[in-house]
Amino acid sequence: MSDTIQVVFTPSGRRDQVPKGTTVLDAARKLGVDLDSVCGGRGLCGRCQVTCIEGEHPKFGFTSSQAHLTEFSAAEARYHEKLKPIEAGRRLGCQAKLLGDALIDVPRESQVHRQVVRKEVDDREIAVDPVYQLFAVQVSDHDIETPKGDLDRLLDALYEEWGLEVSGYDPVILETLQHVLRQENWFVTVALCRRRELIAVWPGLRERVFGIAFDVGSTTVAANLCDLSSGEVLASASMMNPQIKFGEDLMSRVSYIMMHPGEVGELTRIIREAVSELIAEVSHAGDADPSSIVDLVFVANPVMHHILLALSPVELGSAPFTLTVSSAVDLLARDLDIKVVNVAARVHVLPCIAGHVGADAAGMVLAEAPQESNDVTLLVDIGTNAEIVLGNSQRLLACSSPTGPAFEGAQISCGQRAAPGAIERVRIDPATLDVRFKVIGSDVWSDHPDFDHEVTGICGSGIIEVIAEMYLAGIITSDGVINGSLVEDCPAIVSEGRTFAFILHDGEIEVRVSQNDVRQIQLAKAALYAGTKLLMQRFGIARVDRVRLAGAFGSQIDVTRAMAIGLIPDCKLTEVSSAGNAAGTGARIALLNSRSRIEIQNVVHEIEKIETATEVDFQAFFVDAMSFPHGSDPFPNLFGLFTEPKVIESVGDESNRRGRRNRRRS
Repeated sequence: MSDTIQVVFTPSGRRDQVPKGTTVLDAARKLGVDLDSVCGGRGLCGRCQVTCIEGEHPKFGFTSSQAHLTEFSAAEARYHEKLKPIEAGRRLGCQAKLLGDALIDVPRESQVHRQVVRKEVDDREIAVDPVYQLFAVQVSDHDIETPKGDLDRLLDALYEEWGLEVSGYDPVILETLQHVLRQENWFVTVALCRRRELIAVWPGLRERVFGIAFDVGSTTVAANLCDLSSGEVLASASMMNPQIKFGEDLMSRVSYIMMHPGEVGELTRIIREAVSELIAEVSHAGDADPSSIVDLVFVANPVMHHILLALSPVELGSAPFTLTVSSAVDLLARDLDIKVVNVAARVHVLPCIAGHVGADAAGMVLAEAPQESNDVTLLVDIGTNAEIVLGNSQRLLACSSPTGPAFEGAQISCGQRAAPGAIERVRIDPATLDVRFKVIGSDVWSDHPDFDHEVTGICGSGIIEVIAEMYLAGIITSDGVINGSLVEDCPAIVSEGRTFAFILHDGEIEVRVSQNDVRQIQLAKAALYAGTKLLMQRFGIARVDRVRLAGAFGSQIDVTRAMAIGLIPDCKLTEVSSAGNAAGTGARIALLNSRSRIEIQNVVHEIEKIETATEVDFQAFFVDAMSFPHGSDPFPNLFGLFTEPKVIESVGDESNRRGRRNRRRS
């Protein structure tokens, strides 16, 4: 029997072999996992709580079980009984020892550094015309001579004072209506949906009512609390999508549901709980009475869209990738088990464009409005599944590309999510090959005398920049091979078996870029570029006029480095810019402007959908796009700023260069 076992941590994705009998906390520290503890492992603080995820995990090649941990210790029992009850299924990481292979989830509250989810709110002006509006009204007292019910007299008062002909109401308001009417001597404030349907009644004068715009991504979930009267964003919050433990990418989660029929309910429960947690967080931060939250708007990719609505995403896992519903969805918050809002609060989910192009892409289109410009605009929402929209006022096309999680630091040897300590900026001097970098949480570069920040790994923007800089400095060839012939000239290049690696940071935690890391980025960027190329071919153009990069990752990357690796096609660099969290902005527009919901439904209906998985040219485009920046497309704008690296024969990886060629572009 082996003396070592395999442990994998989520959501970080860190994994390794550790000696049997190692505590979960010690394993986490060995792997650089963000697990909190302040009591020195005595079982006193309770901050190191973790969960062992039960079940078979083919991706990792093992079965995880709580039986693979030691039994509850005396310290755990004492903490549970005398200090604070430990939630069922959780263990104290400092006490639980690993006896067998295990998948360990570190919950959000047990992490030392909360993830920096970069989905900021932009400051654009939005025409405020919400679906839900407030009206204060004085209702006549009960008259024994006119035996009308309280609801009828409320509706009469709305007509007499406001000229409003209310044609419907949510029956739930009847449960408390009489009590509410009598609290402030029949003076109340009501909320109406589109000035026609009564959904809420409060005693006295209420001047503010709220809504929340959600962007539910495969990696992160973000929420913005807005004042529906002013449009002001009062509070924002975000968190890691807790479904990551079921798979980092969308298809992994679909596969999980295929392998575990009926488990979509569990994934639905988890994401709805995350939504409720964010509602509680933003309402507290924004000093908003939860009973005044009446409208929730969601954007999401198709898989998350289906899981949120408790719909099976299985049909999205194979051609023809059929959606259960593609049009916008309107329903009650309580139908989604969301109870931390007004009991009659409503939910609006933006329409999906296609089987792999979701409501988040619709939100991006709503925010960027390419259909209103004569210029051909390329919109790219970069995530584990890149969603691409191309077009102008004449025509819009859309597709998705399976980029995977590499851009977000996953599947990268030293990769991590964007959090303090992660390398996010890199520069390499092409003459000396000297390297410097910046990390999240520090304002100075690594070569500055005041730089003393802990380096924990590299995030998505950092891996893009280091590979771009390595290519521009000649450290990697155009076909993606780390040039081992530079070993004598560059001590940062080291042998790694039959290949080579580049040492970015040689500290307590070493950060290196391996040949496999380069390959993962090649695969991801090639998938994205091939999708773009497919749309350009279908549109009949060789160049785009402007590029807008959206998403948490897209908003942070350096556009010149993105072009240097061939993530986006060549164009004027002045026309390449960040769109921020365009999907979230679109959700906020739909929240604050009722007409926009109709507008985007109509636009989506006209978008031409291209399915990359069934297009015969996609694979050819993909192969060409594996090169840096590209195997055949010219990049005059890029090499007007940078000197094109010299042609160097590939070395160190026979498998990578077999059948490939390295050439200078004309």
